This record gives sequence, structure tokens and C-alpha cells, in this order.
Amino acid sequence: MNPPRAVSDYLKKCRYDDAPPLNPGEISLQGIAQVVVIPALAEKRYLFSTLASLACNAPKELERTLVICVINNRPYPYINRASLQNNRQTLEILQELSSGKMPSLADADLSLIEDCRQILQSKLRLAYLDASSPGLEMPRKQGGVGLARKMGLDAGLTVMDFGIPGAGRLLCLDADSRVDKNYLSAVRNFYETHDNLSAVVAYAHPFPEDPRLLAAIVRYEIYLRYYELGLSFAESPYAFHTIGSTMSCTVRGYVAVRGMNRREAGEDFYFLNKLAKLSPMGKISTTRVYPSPRPSQRVPFGTGQQMRDSLNGTNREDIFYNPQVFLILKAWLTGIRRCIEDGGNFTLGMAREISPLLSTFLESSNFPHVWERICRTHRGEEKRLAHFSEWFDAFRTMKLIHCLTRTAYPAVSMESALPFLLEWRGKPLEEPINESLAGTIPCLETQIEILQNLRRSDFQGEE
Repeated sequence: MNPPRAVSDYLKKCRYDDAPPLNPGEISLQGIAQVVVIPALAEKRYLFSTLASLACNAPKELERTLVICVINNRPYPYINRASLQNNRQTLEILQELSSGKMPSLADADLSLIEDCRQILQSKLRLAYLDASSPGLEMPRKQGGVGLARKMGLDAGLTVMDFGIPGAGRLLCLDADSRVDKNYLSAVRNFYETHDNLSAVVAYAHPFPEDPRLLAAIVRYEIYLRYYELGLSFAESPYAFHTIGSTMSCTVRGYVAVRGMNRREAGEDFYFLNKLAKLSPMGKISTTRVYPSPRPSQRVPFGTGQQMRDSLNGTNREDIFYNPQVFLILKAWLTGIRRCIEDGGNFTLGMAREISPLLSTFLESSNFPHVWERICRTHRGEEKRLAHFSEWFDAFRTMKLIHCLTRTAYPAVSMESALPFLLEWRGKPLEEPINESLAGTIPCLETQIEILQNLRRSDFQGEE
């Protein structure tokens, strides 16, 4: 069936012109209702483990799903020879698997052999894009993970069968992010029972054996959940995690935001930010993705960098935003809603009563002019609130938090932040921890206990 007009228009105007062709091997491209896209750069060690976890999903789900791996790198010398060799070997394995053949793995470890067998014995439909071989490489500029995701997602649009009832879902994973056995069915069930145009899947970082990495990932995941809880406490419409391997959206949402951006880092944050302006961000809580906690230096922030800093001894204890910034944010969002209900008569003095720093931030962001335009253009309360939320989005929310942190409320350590996190959470932990929070950083065992409880609070599937 021909794609909807919006999809055709998107592919004509927004598709990356120099994208390599899709290589489906010997598999059929008929009957595809959803696509999973996995970018990979030197990921031979991890990619096939992730694919094997997908292969454990129900056969009926695999039969209607196409998994697209985007093997990518910039041209040499902007990539090292070891990574080029890794990508070449990865492509060779993918070529064999997509043709239904067992790769030649004479020197491979047993886990890779077992993963490939698992993939071949399943109904997994596997294709790939070669953005690595000579002449097909990514561009030197903007040739990062954002463009790799975009090429894969756009390729998925070209093979999706829009005649299948409920077709039109796009899922994002990372090469080192395994999934549960019900991952595909849980995502499908969510979109079949909700009107959201996008959603994020629940997540949990695996616990590494290295005690330094274990301590680092536990603290970092608590920090991520603390930030999300702070936004939720403030009643921000952008209270969701922004982890690339948990993203999903409908085709309708994807083309409406003109597809994935080409950012080399933070592509997930900006993509989800745009999607959340179309409709509320959904949360798929009946399955999980397991992002790797391994060290990495590919981007200057995020999980990989936190793990690397921990190994190098350069990580900081005071990474938690001061609770006061979330109190100011909550007062601001509550105040603007009341302002709308009262007719929209906003003054900087109202913001100054909350915090002089808030007033200064809004003035420097030209908010009075923006607000005047919103009120002049839209009469209804719902429209005004919607356009305000579109302006004061996840990016401006973070800018305000960073401004407050930089000028008056420096970040704090875990023991200072956790009591507020537990209060915002609205329900106690399963085990008492108050004694462990008496002015000192709780021991690692207690931190793990806290994290496990936080994980359970937003997960409704089977452990």
C-alpha cells in the first residue's frame, strides 16, 4: 500500500539524500508494521547480544517487525583503524545473518556464536545500512548518532506496510541495550490502547561487576530519576527521561517533527522535546530496556562519560540539582497557570516575587514580548497554556535550572538531595532508610536498595 501523503512529502523534503541503500539480504520486506533502528559504531561485541534479546520476543511480533542496523563511521582518518575493522566484521556477520546463514566465526567467543544461533533460529527480520565502507561513510560534519538514527528511521518509512491495521511505529535502541522478551508486544499494546504520538520505555542499567562502575552507575541512575522526579514535582509536561535506547513514536509523530535531527550528541533530548510538544509523552511501564553502563568518550556527557570519569577518578559527588530550583520551577509553572485563569495579565513583578533570578531569566529570554504575542493571538485558556508550554519547553526548563544552579543554588551531593526526592515521590520506600540519610552519603548497599525501589515504582511488568 502506498504511504500516506504526509510520509511521501516528508521523504521528498527531509530525507538525507546521501543515505546508503537498505540491505535486506534474503528476507521479505512484506508485512512490516513497525521498525526498530539500531545505530552501531564498532559494536561487534555488543550488537549481536542486543539482537539476540530481540530474537527472544514472540514470533508473531518478530514477523511484523523489521530491525535495521545502521553500521556507521566517518572516513579515515576521522575514525581509527580498529573501529573500521570492527565495523567491517560486523557488516560481514550481518550480511550472513540477513541471508539466513550462520557466519564464519572460527575465532569468535562462544557468546557471539550463541547469539548468532539465537538470531537465526528465531523469526527476527534483519536488515542493515552500510554507512561504513569506502565511499559510503558518514559525512565528517554531523556524521554522528543523530544522522545514523535518522537514516535508519527514514529507511523504515520506505518499507512499512501502512495497509496493516495499527501499522506505523518506530522504535529506537542502542547497540548495547538489551530488551525484555515482551519488548515488542508491550510497545505495540501501548500504542494500540493510547493516543500518544510518542513514548519512552522503562529502563534499568545492568549492574557491572567492577565496584567502581557499580557505584558510579547506581549514583548516576538515581540522579537521572531525581531529575525526572523534580520535574514531575514541579508539574512540568516534560517530566520524562531522555535516553535514546528507550525512544519510540508513531510515524505520524515522526514526520510531524520533520524526523530525527542530525546532532552528534543529545539527539535523543531534542527529538523527544519536539515530540512532547505534539502530544503528552507516554510511558511504557510493562517492559524494560537495559542500557549499558560501560565507559565511553564518544560524547562529552551522558552515561558513558560518567562511567569514564568514575574510572579516572574525576567524577564529582555534587551532581544533584539543588532542590530549591525545582521549588522555584514549580512556583513558576503554578503561577503562569493562575495567570492564564485570571485573564493573562502577566508582569515581571509576579516572577520577581517567586525569585528575582527567575524574573531576570525571563526578561533576558524576551518572555514579556512572547507572552504578549500569545495572549494577543489566542483567547482560550487551553490554547494559551499549550503555546506557553511549547515555548517553555524541556530545553528552556533546563536552561532555567542551569541558570539557577550557576548563580545561586549550586548542585548538591546525594545525601542532601535524597530526602527531597523521597518526599516528592509521595510514598515511602519498602525498607526504612532514614537513618542512612543523616547527613552522610548512604552506603552503596543502601543506594542500590533506593534505586531498586525507584525502579519498581515506575515498572508494572514482571521482574
